Amino acid sequence: MKIPFNRRMAVLAVLLASSSMAQAGVVVVMSSKSDVDSLSRAQVSQIFLAKTDALPNGRVAKPVDQAEGSAVRNEFYDKVADKNAAQMKAYWSQLTFTGKAQPPRKVSGDAAVKAAVAENPAAVGYISDGAVDGSVKVVFRP
Repeated sequence: MKIPFNRRMAVLAVLLASSSMAQAGVVVVMSSKSDVDSLSRAQVSQIFLAKTDALPNGRVAKPVDQAEGSAVRNEFYDKVADKNAAQMKAYWSQLTFTGKAQPPRKVSGDAAVKAAVAENPAAVGYISDGAVDGSVKVVFRP
């Protein structure tokens, strides 16, 4: 059976679009009003693992996490902290149980992260690359 040219092109377009969406990725963002322009992988990891609360400008970092089970959260921790979802759950269980630290504030989805980050220049969050708008600026790309 021969597939018409237009149909083959449509199938190719869908495959290319889904491929680029799968590689869209995650970015670390701060308020567009923040005076921090970039963070290193190590800085981001230390902030989100409660190993430091300091930003380069001296302010106390306020990490904003996404809900457990979200694809963007899993990608973020995999790329930034080299930990999967189960490892992160165990990590926070141990720190919380021993009283050493509390996990970052959790919100649900990219829009909620952008809202939380946009209102606080010390807040640091992560969102899907395609969700970036003028309210936030990218400070790290894993």
